[in-house]
Amino acid sequence: MELRDIEIFLTLAEELHFARTAARLQVSQARVSQAIAQQERRLGGMLFDRANRRQVRLTSLGGQLRDDLRPLYAGICGSLERARMTARGVAGVLRVGMLPFNLVALHHYWRTFRTRHPQWELQIRRAPYVDPFACLRNGTLDVMVGWLPVEEPDLTAGPVLFTDPRLLAVSKEDPLTSRSSVTLETLADRPHAMASLMPDYWEDRYLPFQTPRGRTIERSESITNSDDLIHLVGTGEIVHSFPAHVTRHWALTHIAWLPIRDMLPLSYALLWRTESGNEPIHALAEVVRDLGPQEFGYQ
Repeated sequence: MELRDIEIFLTLAEELHFARTAARLQVSQARVSQAIAQQERRLGGMLFDRANRRQVRLTSLGGQLRDDLRPLYAGICGSLERARMTARGVAGVLRVGMLPFNLVALHHYWRTFRTRHPQWELQIRRAPYVDPFACLRNGTLDVMVGWLPVEEPDLTAGPVLFTDPRLLAVSKEDPLTSRSSVTLETLADRPHAMASLMPDYWEDRYLPFQTPRGRTIERSESITNSDDLIHLVGTGEIVHSFPAHVTRHWALTHIAWLPIRDMLPLSYALLWRTESGNEPIHALAEVVRDLGPQEFGYQ
């Protein structure tokens, strides 16, 4: 199996969508399909269940291969990257992952880090929406920007970069758009999406399972990426809460954003694997502490 084919498989195992995999790797969708079909023929079994056209799923064979290949692929890529850095005279690389919604103006942190520490190359990457901590644990990422709290015994939560109020995204056709704001009670009995393979305490922190009066906040869809999530909001199939900074990047005329008066804000912090904490990670944490948390909010 070629290294590029392994990359295609692992990316599809993360995205669970052929078109997004092709776009991310900058190849044709036919190239992705061909690579997966060749791997399945060689292995003698299906790696993905394609019964649902909108979203494919890993089979048990695919899951096993993903778990076996991830650390090997990360090791090979790490070795190649270290060789490239040695050739360029760079001491090391720090890979920071951001969850899809964290595309906020954090450039001053990265710019300050690069100015203070030119000996380390800083790479900003997108963290997966599915099982986001896996990239820290398998070494694909060194640091992640994610929301608090983090209740993982092997992970460290560092300084906070920003804290955001909460908004409800609804279709412009929804009757809720007649209101200037909503409360958690408004969300009861309205379908929402559930993030796939996200820790329960994160899911509950992002959107409680019950209102203060004990009414159920229904989850009706299992989502693996932000594109599908905002699409379902736009079609009116669901409503969903978001941190306010997403409005800076999703200027969508068919979506309305309503402040949720009684929902706690989300604080986003640097996260890393405790035993992997090293000089570049601690240097980035120091930069964040020195500059302090930013304020974004609803625009």
